[in-house]
Amino acid sequence: MFSEFPTLLGTGLVLLGIFYLGFLSLKINFPSVILYILFGVMIGDWLSDNKLLHFASEIGIVLLFFILGLEFSISRLGSIAKKVWPAGLLDVFLCLGMSMLISVGFGLDLFSSFVIGSITYATSSSITAKLLDDRSRMANTETEYILAILIFEDLIAPILIAIIIGINVSGSFQMTDVLLIAGKIVTLVAVAIFLGKVTLKYADTLLDKIADEDFKIALLIGVAISFGGLALYLGLSEVLGAFLAGMMLAEIGRIERVEHTVIPVRDLMLPTFFVYFGTTIEFGNGLPLPVLLASLIVWSLISKVLVGIIGGRWYGLSKKVSLRAGLSLCARGEFSVVIASVATGTLKIFGGIYVIIIAFIGMLLFEQAPKITNKFYPKKTKNKNLRVPGS
Repeated sequence: MFSEFPTLLGTGLVLLGIFYLGFLSLKINFPSVILYILFGVMIGDWLSDNKLLHFASEIGIVLLFFILGLEFSISRLGSIAKKVWPAGLLDVFLCLGMSMLISVGFGLDLFSSFVIGSITYATSSSITAKLLDDRSRMANTETEYILAILIFEDLIAPILIAIIIGINVSGSFQMTDVLLIAGKIVTLVAVAIFLGKVTLKYADTLLDKIADEDFKIALLIGVAISFGGLALYLGLSEVLGAFLAGMMLAEIGRIERVEHTVIPVRDLMLPTFFVYFGTTIEFGNGLPLPVLLASLIVWSLISKVLVGIIGGRWYGLSKKVSLRAGLSLCARGEFSVVIASVATGTLKIFGGIYVIIIAFIGMLLFEQAPKITNKFYPKKTKNKNLRVPGS
């Protein structure tokens, strides 16, 4: 068993497994992310609560969103925020509120329904961002909208987690707790804007002076991890902190130098996140609430597609691009796992089974999104065989 192995040997075997699965995904043209998650599920009994794997996964997800943040300067993020909030509220209503109503309709109490609604709410930021990168869709028209929805959800999800933990611990939750979390988010964003506009404007010159890549790696990854860690310290998501760190460095210009240094480390560490994600999923004994589970899986897919179709149009996207965005938002992941982990009993098992099923279906829909949208909105082709009148 891995638990009896030296930590170094266990780590090496996991990395070799990641290499093989990555190579296999290329051969069979199957999403590597799904294989990594299934690998984690298989080895979960041996590597559950593995601190080294958890630490590596944290660095991987932080660097992923740090790189994403580099694409969004402060001014660009501000313009996006003005455009995305109506779609973000629609997302909360459809994916959280309606899932709660479905759960209440199946006889669950209000708090259990809120927990299930929270589990079904947020799209997986890590899975979606990884697939956008792997499938070379970062430059697509819908990508800005998708990332805007992900960041909006990253602001809401910590509030949901805090409410659930507060009720679990004390049996109640005060409005002041929500205001406290909101204040932390505003403070973190304000610090990022200040550093980006004032302090880090000198980083451009500093990077030019550093010839040794080792020092650059320490500086840039140190900034990403520190800000992600600061967000965790404040009780927020490390994903949000890492994104804001990237946004800060986007202000220095010539971001390709930063990407050149950080991307190789990200590519090494990121697969460990999906493996660790798999190790956290517990199936338990049997399938709890099967009819409710099936109903929520169907509604989870429909609701995210509606967020894409309706919210995308509000955002200014075409009908075709909006549909492609909705089909790309269906996978649930890390926040659902975190919320399920603070639940108890049947709800925890229910959450784990829900996540693995919806993550799998969501990734398949992401893969097929361009083909599906082309069927609904086929490309207009010019008739090359036009005949001259009278000929």
